[in-house]
Amino acid sequence: MNAQILEFLQADRHAILATNGRNGFPQLTPVWYIFEDSVLYVSAQTRTVKVRNLRRDPTVTVCVDGGRGDARYVSLRGKAELIEPGERQNALRRRIIRHYHADDAQAERYYETIQDTVSVIITLRPERIVSSGFGPTDD
Repeated sequence: MNAQILEFLQADRHAILATNGRNGFPQLTPVWYIFEDSVLYVSAQTRTVKVRNLRRDPTVTVCVDGGRGDARYVSLRGKAELIEPGERQNALRRRIIRHYHADDAQAERYYETIQDTVSVIITLRPERIVSSGFGPTDD
């Protein structure tokens, strides 16, 4: 993977997660994520539409854009897997939360407000990556 794309994905950007809805339309959700060792991790409450969709059809697309004034984007496609509640899931959930907070104390305060919600971790090992704005490697 291009170093510029890797750096882009490791920043604290929001992503849009697309799952396949039961009605045939994509279901889109803004999410927090971390990208480590070529795997994208997203925490999601188990009772959400996106998780129900993924249990039925694991096909997923995630798009991360540069935000206002930055036309770059990276889109990742593949089959998601779910990490069910447990120690590994909780550790990843905490790392995702920490990624979006200035320090450990802020992250811990946020975690305390949501710790009682039952969540899974959506994992994506992309089968295809499409990007724009990173030079000759763009698709």
